[in-house]
Amino acid sequence: MKPWIYLAGFVGAAAIGHAAVVLGTPYLITGVVMNRMSQHGQVVNRFQFGSRTTEASRQVVRPSPDLVYSSCVFDLSKGPVRVVSKPWGDYMSISVFQANGDNIYAVNDREAPRGVDFVLAKPGQGVASGAAVILSPSDRGIILDRRLAPTAERFAIADQVRRSDLCAAIP
Repeated sequence: MKPWIYLAGFVGAAAIGHAAVVLGTPYLITGVVMNRMSQHGQVVNRFQFGSRTTEASRQVVRPSPDLVYSSCVFDLSKGPVRVVSKPWGDYMSISVFQANGDNIYAVNDREAPRGVDFVLAKPGQGVASGAAVILSPSDRGIILDRRLAPTAERFAIADQVRRSDLCAAIP
């Protein structure tokens, strides 16, 4: 057999391996994060409320000590999810990430000064709601809610406000 055939086979295998790593790594990393955030799939379609950030806080990356974080791992396989976040008198944002970590939606307090209310659904899922509909290309993903609260007093107030937020499957 000619040596160039071996070289072509090696280059082809390397290209396929490289593509698999580049395309698969984002899903793998986001899957690990979703697994941690959802307590191994036990807490899905429900906000979880992070404690006040310290220098030791590092679940995924080092979070900002001035922000209050809430997260919701969503699963649209059985239907849409409603997301409601109460207004906050300072900086606030909601971001939605699909299964590969791509941000598919983001809104902040300037765009939604009266709070956030939307339905997250897959294409083709029927939604009977007056709220805005955000389409997700994946069944699963992460919703991240952030509010500015640089002091312990502001954290306590933000913690009370966010406890009435909603991330829930629509029955």
